[in-house]
Amino acid sequence: MDKYGVLNKYYGYSNFRDGQEEIIDAILIGRDALAIMPTGGGKSLCYQIPAMLMPGITVVVSPLISLMKDQVMALKNIGIPAAYINSTLTYEQHIKVYNNLKNGVYKIVYVAPERLDTEGFADLASELDISLIAVDEAHCISQWGQDFRPSYLKIVDFMLHLRKRPVIAAFTATATQTVRDDISNILKLSNPINITTGFDRPNLNFEVITPKNKLKEIHHILLEHQGKSGIIYCATRNNVEKVCDELQLLGLSVTRYHAGLKDSERKQNQEDFIYDKRQIMVATNAFGMGINKSNVSFVIHYNMPLSLEAYYQEAGRAGRDGEPADCILLFGIGDVATATRLLQIPGSNDELTEAQREELSIRDLSRLNKMIDYCKTTKCLRGEILEHFGQAHAQRCENCGNCRTQFKWRDITTEAQMVLSCVKRLYTKLGYYTGKGTVVNTLHGSKSSRLLDLGIDEIKTYGIMSSVPTMQIRELIDYLEDNEYLYTDTLYKTIRLTDKAKEILFDNKHIEMPYKDMPKNKKVRTNTFSVEQYLKTDENLYEVLRQLRYEISQRENIPAYIVFSNASLKDMSSKKPTTYEEFLNVTGVGEVKAERYGEEFIKAVKTYMKS
Repeated sequence: MDKYGVLNKYYGYSNFRDGQEEIIDAILIGRDALAIMPTGGGKSLCYQIPAMLMPGITVVVSPLISLMKDQVMALKNIGIPAAYINSTLTYEQHIKVYNNLKNGVYKIVYVAPERLDTEGFADLASELDISLIAVDEAHCISQWGQDFRPSYLKIVDFMLHLRKRPVIAAFTATATQTVRDDISNILKLSNPINITTGFDRPNLNFEVITPKNKLKEIHHILLEHQGKSGIIYCATRNNVEKVCDELQLLGLSVTRYHAGLKDSERKQNQEDFIYDKRQIMVATNAFGMGINKSNVSFVIHYNMPLSLEAYYQEAGRAGRDGEPADCILLFGIGDVATATRLLQIPGSNDELTEAQREELSIRDLSRLNKMIDYCKTTKCLRGEILEHFGQAHAQRCENCGNCRTQFKWRDITTEAQMVLSCVKRLYTKLGYYTGKGTVVNTLHGSKSSRLLDLGIDEIKTYGIMSSVPTMQIRELIDYLEDNEYLYTDTLYKTIRLTDKAKEILFDNKHIEMPYKDMPKNKKVRTNTFSVEQYLKTDENLYEVLRQLRYEISQRENIPAYIVFSNASLKDMSSKKPTTYEEFLNVTGVGEVKAERYGEEFIKAVKTYMKS
């Protein structure tokens, strides 16, 4: 059997996706690989298909237990012998897996990086014929990546102690050029094929909203996504609890996940979400890496993430089945303070020098500033993401909140003069510069005892913008800073005038600021994504098939998307197969799944067509 035979028999596809065939061919001739492919781009097939064609076994280094379990379950479901080794196995289960490995039962084994240097597995590996090591989520090996895990460094020592050097293939969805170079250097990749299929996910609709009340906005969004599966990310455990409690009071099917819960509860809540027993997961960023749930229709960020890398990875958990999905970020001014505070929490980088920690701190702050810029931009949101990862893009994608929004410009010269004058007068009054909060409170006319004790109510700009909401004043200050009339001192966190400020204060220069011009009550979220592969589906039949899929998943105690993806069900409802041969022509239906589920689905189609 060749690569096309494996693709068709086990996975039910007739063609490879962009980049897959090149990577597979390179691995099969013994060449190392570094592949940057977007979430849902088919990374796993790039090592699973070679694993079936190469002698011996393939070891997949994977960061999370949940990912291993999902992948192995999916492989077994299509007839590929696989196993995982991690801390969830009992002693007896470990012995069984080890014996099966010695006897050549498996073609693929998933291993946690922490397991690589344990005496038992290291001794076993030295006896095995390992043809390929696939490093999943490879950005975790780089200190400059968004999710550095020191345990990933054990991969290098593990490779050095094997009888022969296997092919090494590294995969990740998000990595800047610096991280890519780091992956290649640390893993000592030998003349690797470097494939970057692009970071774009056309089916994802990106949107940034600055609501007055985030919980009310979430209610509105969830009404638009009734009956659909989604994730709501929060920056802190307290916010997870608050949002989850609020949604439970509304009677929604919701659960939660964060590091403060007991292991047993986290595991149960995660399984409830993956198995569709709960539709909505409210979680910190502790949840999600490697979660293979394909039918997530939306990802909401209740708080701003710390970087664009982290945001794109988390948002990318939506729409893995290729269907339109929404990625919505709720931005509030308090998010900046929360993010800054989280960056100051000591990490687990004890092995770094003081100079390296300082360099990481500077890098983290730079990433945070880019994330803030994303939240405030009036440019195409998809374009901003692709620009960050160094990918060329169109000026407008027509599938993000900004591209669908009409922006107008208004003259803010008078307001700008008020802000700049206030900064200047505060310095004259106090003899030192202040933070943005003091400037905002002064302009708005705050009655706080601190301002009154300092005599700030005596300066001319005190209360001059009392009728303007404080959030709008902050936006105005941010816009002036973005346009280099103000700057923030990084050491003291104070806001200061630039030389350019005199153009507005004294030279009568006019300045304009964009604002959204949108009729009230207009629904913004209208995903325009379309692609030829999505044929016109029979929605009623689709619902019949979806219910059948759910019943099978409950019977077999596996997630519904492992039975068939939404894309397969849509193709099935379009083609309406009534024979085994026709069923094999449905996207994602291989021989094993056709044998296992074909009779039930064909019967459902026939019954529907007779009704």
